[in-house]
Amino acid sequence: MNSWAQRERARQTLAKEVGYSVKPHGDRLRVALAFPNTYWVGMSNLGFQTVYRLLNAEHDVVCERFFLPPKQELAELIATRAPLVTLESQTPVGDFDVVAFSVSFEWDYANVLTLLRLAGIPRRAAERTPRHPLVVIGGAVTFVNPEPLAPFADVVAAGEGEALVPALRRAFAAATSRADLLRLLAAERGFYVPSLYEPQYAADGSLSGYLALPSSEAPVPVRKAALTTTEAVDPPATSIFTPDTEFGSRFLIEVVRGCANLCRFCWAGYNYLPVRAFPTERILELATTARAHASRVGLVSIALCDHPDIEHILASLAGLGYSISPASLRLDDLTEPLVRLLRQSGERTITIAPETGSDRLRRVVNKTVTNEEILDRADLIFASGIENLKLYYMIGLPTETDEDLVAIRDLTLQIHERMLKYARPRGQIGRIVASVNPMIPKPGTAYQWLPMNDAALVDAKIKRLRSLVAGIDNVYFNIKSERHSFYQALLSLGDRRVASAIEAVERNGGNWRAAVTEAGVDADFYVFRDRSHDAVLPWDIIDGGMKRSFFKNEYEKALREEWTLPPKRAQENARLLPVLQ
Repeated sequence: MNSWAQRERARQTLAKEVGYSVKPHGDRLRVALAFPNTYWVGMSNLGFQTVYRLLNAEHDVVCERFFLPPKQELAELIATRAPLVTLESQTPVGDFDVVAFSVSFEWDYANVLTLLRLAGIPRRAAERTPRHPLVVIGGAVTFVNPEPLAPFADVVAAGEGEALVPALRRAFAAATSRADLLRLLAAERGFYVPSLYEPQYAADGSLSGYLALPSSEAPVPVRKAALTTTEAVDPPATSIFTPDTEFGSRFLIEVVRGCANLCRFCWAGYNYLPVRAFPTERILELATTARAHASRVGLVSIALCDHPDIEHILASLAGLGYSISPASLRLDDLTEPLVRLLRQSGERTITIAPETGSDRLRRVVNKTVTNEEILDRADLIFASGIENLKLYYMIGLPTETDEDLVAIRDLTLQIHERMLKYARPRGQIGRIVASVNPMIPKPGTAYQWLPMNDAALVDAKIKRLRSLVAGIDNVYFNIKSERHSFYQALLSLGDRRVASAIEAVERNGGNWRAAVTEAGVDADFYVFRDRSHDAVLPWDIIDGGMKRSFFKNEYEKALREEWTLPPKRAQENARLLPVLQ
């Protein structure tokens, strides 16, 4: 694909959009913002759209977008070596001051390298010179563990975009050189400059610490950037509408940030504390404006019902003529008025996460609901006229036994009975779709020291569960494979030494087994090793606000099958923070 064809494709894409920003470059700070996947996926990502809006809201900043080209275009670009260009002005990506990546998924790590290659930018930060753009990597994965990507980043932006963007602009305005810029960014909360730190390793290969370069004055650890309150900021919301996305022209908006339930496996629950609701009036103002471009609204939140005005918001959105789709609903917050409002807006499917089928194992993971409550909510859902239910389960949880796998089958059958009870008189039977994932012990959780279950054991559990749930009418189980989860765990739990495997898999087109062998990375060391005696964990370089002692205590409570009960009102979460920190 030549440069002319690229520019023509970009103009065709823009012609379908509403809401994109075009600014003259002039003396502005020029940022090329990438989502390391296709346009179809990236334009459905609320974090990506939010960073684009925040950057362009700065008068002296111009931000333009680029994405991973579709397969055929990608092959043509590689063959012709045509420079990758942005959408808005069709300017070569390599000409910008900053190339920023918003990364949400581990599987997109290799795509970061592909986009750098297409832009003509050296992949490793150590190979770049001041004439190259500053490469900034941010997004949800930097909250979890930035280390596998650290060698490719000049700067890692760890935290919430609303706090990071002003600091980035300040540093650029004050810097006199690239070295000075890195020093200034390292002094700002939420900016991790990997080149200013040297990892230290013990004799057994585990990480023993990080040393900041003596002249850098870089902090150890780097504190995550976060808003203390959301009262003065707009909620993240769709700002560019296009039909060419996973969600079509749906209006997405975040209504609450954070979750106080503290499920022990959930990195997002811990990392987005405290719970902060966005202003009701602003949510509805943005939704009113967006109604000209969208008929459906997607409510984004870990804990939707933690918003004190959620029923008013739902009623108002329905009054605007929206069909309402919540991302997922916490079981303990499902109420009759809420379910009724969703049904009246046209919703036919609700998503809930029992996580497991047994009350015992739910106490282990701190999922503070019981089977009795789950079945009560299932009755409420199906009685209201909702036809379909999506369920999220996990296998490989700590202390799991075969009885717990049987319990998944039994709970699903009981939910199925509730569905049939209400569906048969109506003459229309819906579907129950259950997604099952092997548990990956995530950084920044109570399970961060645990090894993942042995591959053979996970495979055996998958086969056992498939046999248990086979042949249930109108019930469909999607179970993620052990091998898929193994390499995701490697990227999630790895340190900088995993970077060479990411380079190898980008070169070979996605063969992880060959990439790990070529790079000489001992994947089992990261995935199947008990880390409870490690002095330092790779992700400890970022201080997410939670203390090691808290996580240790939560793990001990898990082994005792004890709940940590959440506060019942959002304002009580403020009292929880001093205990956590």
